[in-house]
Amino acid sequence: ASASVGNYAAWMASRSLILSRRDLDFYLYEWLDVEALTARPRFAEHSRETFDAVLDLCETVATRHFAPHNKRNDAEEPQFVDGRVVMHPEVGEALEVFAETGLVAASMDAEVGGMQLPHVVTSAAMAWFSAANIGTIAYPFLSTANANLLLAHGSREQIETWVAPIIEGRYFGTMCLSEPQAGSSLADVATRAEPQPDGTYRIVGNKMWISGGDHELSENFVHLVLARIVGAPAGVKG
Repeated sequence: ASASVGNYAAWMASRSLILSRRDLDFYLYEWLDVEALTARPRFAEHSRETFDAVLDLCETVATRHFAPHNKRNDAEEPQFVDGRVVMHPEVGEALEVFAETGLVAASMDAEVGGMQLPHVVTSAAMAWFSAANIGTIAYPFLSTANANLLLAHGSREQIETWVAPIIEGRYFGTMCLSEPQAGSSLADVATRAEPQPDGTYRIVGNKMWISGGDHELSENFVHLVLARIVGAPAGVKG
């Protein structure tokens, strides 16, 4: 009981510190006039009421389930123990709640299970999580980016195989970009992709800094690997 009271007190205290809802409302409704977007066919099912409902939901989940363990993330970093990545349980508990909200697919098409919200509204709503606990929310943020890339460039089979479980919160996604010799200069990556007769690619190279890499918070991982096809031009174009 005392722990519950303490957690509730921390949540209430965080509500006034994390983010200003008044500021978000000003940006969205007074400055950017996002309500005007509902005149477009894509957002016709939405209104200020649905936008506000998402903002309210994000504020509640972020302050109640993410903010309380923000400090603990720094004090108890993930550890590699006997071949397993071990982290404190509040991370997994928060991510489970986030997945249940459906927010992973907030801006995605309704046909794939998304809310089809305007990107600007989603960005404002997700600001609650960035402010509350960027370490924990990075897992679904990466997963959403992963799924968006597949939706834009993947085959129907890839979308059905990988995107649906990401939206459900069962799979997480990463992006394997940086390399030891290149750092963040992605135009200089040396990892190569060798086409195979069956249409797949053999990937040869090294990657580093794989944020949200393998752990035990999800059933599986979708790793998108940045590589250069053999014979491609140097620099960004390759």
